[in-house]
Amino acid sequence: MYTSFFKWNGLGGLPTEFLGLGNFERLFGDPVFQGDLWHGAVLIALSLVVQLPIALGLALLLNQKLRGRAFYRLLFFAPYVLSEAITGVLFMMILEPESGLANQILQVVGLGGLDWFADQSTVLLSLFLVMLWKYFGFHMILYIAGRQGIPNELIEAAQIDGATGWKVFRHVTLPLLGPTIRISVFLSVIGAIQLFDLVWIITDGGPTHSSETMAVTMVQFGFKRFQVGYASAISVVMFLISLVFALGYQRFVLRRDLQGATTVLRDQR
Repeated sequence: MYTSFFKWNGLGGLPTEFLGLGNFERLFGDPVFQGDLWHGAVLIALSLVVQLPIALGLALLLNQKLRGRAFYRLLFFAPYVLSEAITGVLFMMILEPESGLANQILQVVGLGGLDWFADQSTVLLSLFLVMLWKYFGFHMILYIAGRQGIPNELIEAAQIDGATGWKVFRHVTLPLLGPTIRISVFLSVIGAIQLFDLVWIITDGGPTHSSETMAVTMVQFGFKRFQVGYASAISVVMFLISLVFALGYQRFVLRRDLQGATTVLRDQR
């Protein structure tokens, strides 16, 4: 935080040129940073609307007595174990415009290829596809664990009372999965706010800043342009956004779950 109030290139001792709030004024007037905020908001929305429902649906499916379900759980969770570097390189090959597997399949069915990471109109959605493949398995495992914590007697009682599959899900399964879903949402939002590795490896924020995130912009200014004071201001804003969200989410969303956990611990004592 200290260096965010100075103009400093990171070299030659401590910073001495004090700017006050100058870096922050520049930051909030910067169209690139405004784009970073928009990109983060889009990725958060896609994660909540697409990624988490897919993970929940697969979790409920793989909680059934299916043949080979252990294999499918492993298959869907495996991408999360891979490093971001391997994932990035893998999808750069798959989505390569000339010889990538994705475009070859599209050409076979007569749809033509796409410049997945080179087109401003598709790059953000392409990055989200990578995020979806990489992280949905983690949330799926969370939901499976949460579903296995629901007593089957409750499900059976609802079915005896005449509840259909949808009503059982809506009135029994979904409410009891609430704490798990709320934790999953929290982790998904924080991850999108701090997203760096995949973007840095695959697009480096391009083309023309159309896929940059706050973390990528921070590294660009800090380690490529040597504007460490400005990069520090970006890191402070990132931290404050994460902190405000975390405290607000805990206060207004997780409060009941935390109170329940505290009550259980108190009773055990």
